[in-house]
Amino acid sequence: MAVRLDDLDRKILVQLQEDGGQSLDDIAKNVGSSKTPVWNRIRKMREAGVIRQQTYLLDPESLGFEACFFVLIRTSEHDAGWQAAFLRALKARPEVQEAHRLAGDIDYILKVRVANARAYDVFYQALISEVKVHNVTALLSMEEIKSTTMLPL
Repeated sequence: MAVRLDDLDRKILVQLQEDGGQSLDDIAKNVGSSKTPVWNRIRKMREAGVIRQQTYLLDPESLGFEACFFVLIRTSEHDAGWQAAFLRALKARPEVQEAHRLAGDIDYILKVRVANARAYDVFYQALISEVKVHNVTALLSMEEIKSTTMLPL
């Protein structure tokens, strides 16, 4: 269920999405309010689950993670036991940045960030040793054109 937000809440969220490390004073100045009301609104949005966490975005390439693969998975297994094992395997693999269950011909898509193709193969071999999958297709991203965590508020 969506939480009701007013214009000031949205302005605060835009500021937090742009730079979560800015001071309350800066956020208040940028949204045209004072520090205490901004802090109270941030606290309420955290309590309501609108703000899940505060984090920093790291540059993968500067840390040696130069390869991004999108992995398409088809499975012939759809029972609860297989799904639980598959989810455990994904959650245990730090290389998996995102995982989505899909409608259509492909059952799952993963975003996997690794150093290179050899590291992807290590990931792939580990995954298929843990869970049975029918078909896996790996697509190497040649260039990241757009990537954002910002929601269109």
